[in-house]
Amino acid sequence: MKRTVNSVMLAAGLLAGGQAMAGDLLQWQNNSLTYLYGQNFEVNPETQQTFTFEHADGWKYGDNFLFVDKIFYNGKKDSNSGPNTYYGEFSPRLSFGKIFDQKIEFGPIKDVLLAMTYEFGEGDNESYLIGPGFDLAIPGFDFFQLNFYNRQTEGPRAGDNVWQITPVWAYTLPVGKSDILIDGFIDWVVDNDQNSKGTYHANLHINPQIKYDLGKALNFGEKQLYVGIEYDYWKNKYGINDSHYFDTDQNTASLLVKLHF
Repeated sequence: MKRTVNSVMLAAGLLAGGQAMAGDLLQWQNNSLTYLYGQNFEVNPETQQTFTFEHADGWKYGDNFLFVDKIFYNGKKDSNSGPNTYYGEFSPRLSFGKIFDQKIEFGPIKDVLLAMTYEFGEGDNESYLIGPGFDLAIPGFDFFQLNFYNRQTEGPRAGDNVWQITPVWAYTLPVGKSDILIDGFIDWVVDNDQNSKGTYHANLHINPQIKYDLGKALNFGEKQLYVGIEYDYWKNKYGINDSHYFDTDQNTASLLVKLHF
């Protein structure tokens, strides 16, 4: 299964990479840099500063999303990665509607996709996800995705052949002369996995950002400069069961500044 996932994701990555050589394939793209500062994190050191690069695009046969975090622990050291670390995800999706040049719509569903994600971090920490994805038309939302993944994971926090449900959304609220953007994701791993490395527990990660469009308010430019907070709730973080001896239920928020370009 993992080899199949790797092959499909490699093919999707090569197709996406072709955008650089065939600009007519690229329909839109957006890049951003984010700075986050927060406290009260669990498992890792409690104070964290994060710099994040994000890229999103839509192209002739689907869409792509990539982010890479560089995380600093404010002078403290994590037992596995030291004073800082990195983590990222690459999520290509292939659209059946775009590939077959036909509308695939029924009920709230406006497209059906093959959704994939490659998660990577410092050390032996990789996951491969694949499954069906759906674009939904929900009144008021800028967009709403619902992806179902089968997870295959390497490293010490492995959870093989478990299922994950991931909604992704964006919602804009007009406020005075500007807007508040509420966007984010939920990763819900719905089952446990018992293997030679121990038990990988079901977990729920809710991660919205609530951002004020400061650039629009200052006539700097719409949808370019945001300030706000990122809320982070993670039950059984990394699939580690919360207990009296080791708290893995994370509930915190970080201050945020985000620049799009």
